[in-house]
Amino acid sequence: MEALLDLVLGLAAVTYIASAIFLTIFISNFAALLVIYALTRHRRPVPPKVDDDELLSVTIQLPIYNEAHVVDRLLDACVGIDYPSGKVHIQVLDDSTDETTDVIRHKIEEWKAKGVDYIELVRRPERKGYKAGALAYGLELVQTDCVAIFDADFIPPKDFLRKTMPFFNQNPNLGLIQTRWAHLNLDYNWLTRAQALSIDGHFAIEQVARNRGRLPMSMNGTGGIWRVNSVKDAGGWSSSTLTEDLDLSYRALMKGWDFLYLVDVPVPGELPPQVQAYKLQQSRWATGSTECLIKHALPLTLSRRFSPAKKFMGLMHLSQYLVQPIILLVFLLTPVLIIGDMFHKMPDLRIIGIFGIIPPLIISIAQAELYRDWAQRLLFFPIQFIVGAAIVLSNSRAVIAAFHKPGVEREFKRTPKFRLTGRGQKWASSRYALKIDIITIGELLLALYAITGFIIALIRLPIMAPYMLTYAVSFALFAFWNVYQSIQLQR
Repeated sequence: MEALLDLVLGLAAVTYIASAIFLTIFISNFAALLVIYALTRHRRPVPPKVDDDELLSVTIQLPIYNEAHVVDRLLDACVGIDYPSGKVHIQVLDDSTDETTDVIRHKIEEWKAKGVDYIELVRRPERKGYKAGALAYGLELVQTDCVAIFDADFIPPKDFLRKTMPFFNQNPNLGLIQTRWAHLNLDYNWLTRAQALSIDGHFAIEQVARNRGRLPMSMNGTGGIWRVNSVKDAGGWSSSTLTEDLDLSYRALMKGWDFLYLVDVPVPGELPPQVQAYKLQQSRWATGSTECLIKHALPLTLSRRFSPAKKFMGLMHLSQYLVQPIILLVFLLTPVLIIGDMFHKMPDLRIIGIFGIIPPLIISIAQAELYRDWAQRLLFFPIQFIVGAAIVLSNSRAVIAAFHKPGVEREFKRTPKFRLTGRGQKWASSRYALKIDIITIGELLLALYAITGFIIALIRLPIMAPYMLTYAVSFALFAFWNVYQSIQLQR
């Protein structure tokens, strides 16, 4: 029995060390991005001067599914975009099963009565392929050079096309332009504040570094413009993954198309104010990005377009959610190794912990780059840290799901939108609000496990006590936050 226990502890220690090394390698790619950003932060793309008659034509595609709260606002914003007459078309790709369709029809009639004749409603016979299917269906009807895509909860600014489309004239090989996400309901609650910090880090630092370092990058689902030829050359939209944007991006990159990211063109969108809605969104992204990793890891590795270093950065990009089960595994193994007195027998891994400062550093620099009141915004960093730690269980489940029958179409569960721009508005009164999921029970159990680990660490290895306490607080607060919002929903 003692020999068996030693074997189990030995395997646990090896797994822990391997996981810690993998996490260090993964975080190192963010260190590389930070260095690239520091070296290229002043190299902002300058749009060329292009006469109106030379600008390429564009269709604004709006994939819609049950978005009654926000779709009229989106249509108004798109009609208000400034662009030469006859060179812009609006395509409302509506798969809705509720009154959203009536809202769209009424809004289109309202604009046509004012002389706007370049907007049309497109309804498919069936919702096959979800968002990817809608975009593919609409693309067959497109007769313009480019397509701009906006989700229902985003509001493109009036000068969006003026600031972006000239770049397509400058570079005939440019396949995609992606712009920065901004926030409509930043200060709605602590959850929206936490999300904004994470999103800003990605869009203000990571995307800038990937693009200016000529590393693999991707469209972010909305706020992007594709050259139609690049989409067709890459094989078109596919619903074989839940992140159709990431999938198409890598296929286009490996076909040789260039991408451009414009950090100075913000497009504000709505952040999920409900914990359950945020978990749903993250789960879809986690499953989809891991599906893309499975699909594109080998083609990317064999691609002749990228150097070994750029292939590594691409693989790390595709692995952005794969680290979630690794993080969870390290957490689960820690109390076991403390009880088995294994940390004294393992190599000193404290130097690896130094790499943990890199993600918070990216978030901090992003806030300083984007906002004058950056210091005040960083006061919400502890909330972002709690949410980031606690979402690991939900995301791990989603990552594991990606390995079950990869390539098979899964249900695309949309993130509900509520049109919340002030604290007085209530998301819980909307029928789009989501009920609490069973994963919340797992988060509560992990909170108890972390508390137990904290007590064990205090007794046996005090240096690990703060680590376990952090997870205890994170899992408990996140789960109770979800329960509290569920009670609000019931009321």
